[in-house]
Amino acid sequence: MNKTIFGTGIFFGLTAVLLGAFGAHGLEKMVDAKAIETFETGVRYQMYHALFLLILGGNNILVNERKKMIYYFIVVGIVCFSFSIYLLAINELTSFDFKKLALLTPFGGVLLITGWILLGIRVLNQKPLN
Repeated sequence: MNKTIFGTGIFFGLTAVLLGAFGAHGLEKMVDAKAIETFETGVRYQMYHALFLLILGGNNILVNERKKMIYYFIVVGIVCFSFSIYLLAINELTSFDFKKLALLTPFGGVLLITGWILLGIRVLNQKPLN
């Protein structure tokens, strides 16, 4: 499980860097400054949670069974939160109205918050490994 979590963190970190570069250099002539700022918010939160996954997968504070649910909440949260923000930021460039998917953003935020809460609960309630 640690390898999967760590690999997912690498993937989301890599794509955050790529999307950040695209937002900074590729979108600047295509959308307004507000849309770029919105896009950057999605990148920032994706990177925060990529680092979260790297830390979660790279340590043994929790046993693997206690990490799974946290992992799922964070991954689905990243996809719903950050990727809906990306789509909303480029909404004016497409014929599809991504504003119809706007509820995914707060839903993703709730999933990310839940992942953090689960981490706290599971770390505080876990018996020492020694």
